[in-house]
Amino acid sequence: MSYQMAADMLKRRGVTLASIAKIVYILQSVYYPGLTEEECVSSVKSVLGKREVQYTLLTGIALDELAEKKLLPQPLQAVMEADESLYGVDETLALGITSIYGMIGLTGFGYLDKIKLGVIGELNDDKNGIHVFLDDLVAGIAAAASARIAHRHEGANVYPHVTGTE
Repeated sequence: MSYQMAADMLKRRGVTLASIAKIVYILQSVYYPGLTEEECVSSVKSVLGKREVQYTLLTGIALDELAEKKLLPQPLQAVMEADESLYGVDETLALGITSIYGMIGLTGFGYLDKIKLGVIGELNDDKNGIHVFLDDLVAGIAAAASARIAHRHEGANVYPHVTGTE
């Protein structure tokens, strides 16, 4: 696997890096007004460069595609077709991606899973395909890329009254 293979898998399923970066920008620009979309794309690329992320994408997308072709055993096929809300394996897989930059990724994922921002909502609402895993994987990538940006920005001034000389 490679970064490019991961990006190609996403593109084949209708997800661009720019669409994920747009979510990252929305999440982080409030905290970092100087944030650029290019920085968000770079962060998404960095997340996709991780082999465990690539393998997670490969697994989830393969399951979505097999479900679309009706090649999964029952009752898994029915669960996937219904996008059963209590299934939870899709979120569990995505959580592996969110954790690569710490707990902040987990909170970002929970938020994105709830509100279905941008392409995540488009995938979730698409009735022409099965995206049980993909919508959550994209949320996981966006949350991890967002957490990466948060970790990289120093001087957030959480404690502005501390000068370091006390």
